[in-house]
Amino acid sequence: MSLLPERATTPARPLWRSPRLALAVLLAVLAGLIWAGGLGSLSLETLLAQQSRLLQWHAQSPWQARLAFAGVYVAVTALSLPGAALLSLACGAVLGLAWGTAVALLSATLGATLAMLMARYLLRPWVLRIGGARLAAVDRGMARDGVFYLLSMRLLPALPFFLINLAVGLTQMRALTFAWVSLLGMAPAGLVYVHAGGALGQIRSPADIVSAPVLGALALLALLPWLMRWALPHWQRQRALAPWRAQRPRRFERNLVVIGGGAGGLVAAYMAAALRARVSLVEADRLGGDCLYHGCVPSKALIHVSRQLHQIGQSAQLGLRVATPSVDWPVLMQRVREVIAQIEPHDSAQRYSALGVDVISGHARIVNPWTVEITGAGPSRRLSTRAIVIATGAHPVVPQWPGLADVDPVTSDTLWDRLAASAQIPQRIAIFGGGAIGCELAQALARLGAHVTLIERGARLLAREDEDVSAVALKALQGAGVQVLLQTQPLNFGRDPECHARLQTPAGPLRLGFDLLLLALGRQPNLQGLGLQELGLSHLQLDAYLQTPIPGIYAAGDVTEQWQLTHAAAHQGWHAAVHALQGLRRFRADRAPMPQTLFLDPEIARVGLNEQQARGLVHEVTRFELAELDRAIIEGQREGYVKLITAAGSGKLLGATVVGPHAGELLAEYTLALQQGLSLRQLLAGVRAYPTWSEANKYAAGAFVRGRQPAWALRWLERYHAWRRG
Repeated sequence: MSLLPERATTPARPLWRSPRLALAVLLAVLAGLIWAGGLGSLSLETLLAQQSRLLQWHAQSPWQARLAFAGVYVAVTALSLPGAALLSLACGAVLGLAWGTAVALLSATLGATLAMLMARYLLRPWVLRIGGARLAAVDRGMARDGVFYLLSMRLLPALPFFLINLAVGLTQMRALTFAWVSLLGMAPAGLVYVHAGGALGQIRSPADIVSAPVLGALALLALLPWLMRWALPHWQRQRALAPWRAQRPRRFERNLVVIGGGAGGLVAAYMAAALRARVSLVEADRLGGDCLYHGCVPSKALIHVSRQLHQIGQSAQLGLRVATPSVDWPVLMQRVREVIAQIEPHDSAQRYSALGVDVISGHARIVNPWTVEITGAGPSRRLSTRAIVIATGAHPVVPQWPGLADVDPVTSDTLWDRLAASAQIPQRIAIFGGGAIGCELAQALARLGAHVTLIERGARLLAREDEDVSAVALKALQGAGVQVLLQTQPLNFGRDPECHARLQTPAGPLRLGFDLLLLALGRQPNLQGLGLQELGLSHLQLDAYLQTPIPGIYAAGDVTEQWQLTHAAAHQGWHAAVHALQGLRRFRADRAPMPQTLFLDPEIARVGLNEQQARGLVHEVTRFELAELDRAIIEGQREGYVKLITAAGSGKLLGATVVGPHAGELLAEYTLALQQGLSLRQLLAGVRAYPTWSEANKYAAGAFVRGRQPAWALRWLERYHAWRRG
């Protein structure tokens, strides 16, 4: 087994055959020729001395003079040579204000665009190799705010324009966008220089061209985009609130109303109470949400029991003789209910009321940006509030397949009531959906004795993960006895003589009988009945701070459709509450690395980018097999690996995937490393207890470092030690 990193590289060509090198040499020669041909001697004194000859030339051949000025200007700016300011003066002195301005600005724009494109061709691939992850982040920022940044830089005359061309060339900004923004940004300073050229005879130094008042005016002009950046969102907020402005109360009963008592809503309400705000939490069902009653808690309790049963079945390999285990289904389901009951107090109304949260049972509807109407068992009531957080969660997708309703399917929301009502586990279970929920429950139910068939439309399970991860999941399910049907479409369902589905598989039509049908096809946000349609919000469009287009209305949790993970909902709930209660300091909610764990056996955990998400970035892959880990050998659980994605050259960690026992716990170290910007060398320097699973992270970091040791340095080190031996 090799511990060397797999490098995403392309075959290197000889340096002397590189077209980029040839172009760079050609540009350098051309710049030298232009500089030696007279540009190097260009100065204000030379321009003053030649003004009369240039004016005579322009009078005799105006178009020839204009084209000549334009050609020289384009060459100077494209090659990033000094002298553009003097050429702007010359345009004004010789061509006049109108033609001089047109020639100077258009030539400068064309030259700057050419310089930007040459910088992109020559330098961007090199920068991408040594800092691909950072450049990708810059590209995202430029795609969002590139026009604003470029305009600000162009309006600031103190910033060398050739540096701007070089910097933007490293990004993916479109050339047309670069050109029109550059033209707009260079116009004020260009006009000043061309106008100054009209009075060239009165100029004796650069101070005569741009005086302190003019420089001050240009600096203030450079601040205009920053003022617009503040003013435009302020104007948009006021415009968004205009339809309800007359309904805005003078005083508010609450600082915050949170709608929904799942993970996101509970954290939002907790944060508001901790910040001593007056907050109401409205929940139509039970506090705790899907995670407590339908998702994480019952499913992981069931998975834990199935793992225990599987481990007992493997005990003979360890030299243990035990009786054949059996499942007492009612006791098992009672255990699931007890786990829920033990966790319930953490999310109870009593606890949150004691924390200072006004907990209200009922259905909430947003009347306007400052009013929430609550209906329930008693009379309806309205609360006025400064801000609102929507945390209503999501519900399972139920498609409109022919005959589906006739076979009484269940979802992750209704599965547990059906299982609890059964005297024994259903013998034949069909699960549609090869995502996290479908895979976890398929393996657990199969280990507990059911014959499980998992049906997936796609070519592989867990389509968002790497192909090797999908292969691990497929092997794990088949090892548990699950029949996995990939690239299979449902045709129709029926109950004659038993519940069955007609499927179209790659091998042809198939009739599948079942006692229980589970739909695990994803989840949709709960938006009905909230009054969002009346507010003009057909869907939740959120900014980086979780605010909707209507100021003061935020969202968190599964309703946002971003991650649909319990810990992600809590993370968003914190951000939404903080932003809703104060607008002074804001934190982007999408920057924290978000870990996720699939509780199969073996576990699959990931944070940051995986291989398929890193495509397009120049990256490296380092892989450490758990079969080499002493703790894995001791426990006889050698299947799995740690896979690290790093930026090529810099070695910056981009993401980590862990497959194997305790993968979710092992992932915590990489989550911290991503959040704190720790390098793999820093992880390698840490000490872990022996023998523990956490050593896998150290060995993976060590594999990365060993793969980057320069061979030439090792050869010289070997010679040095040989010399020391005498």
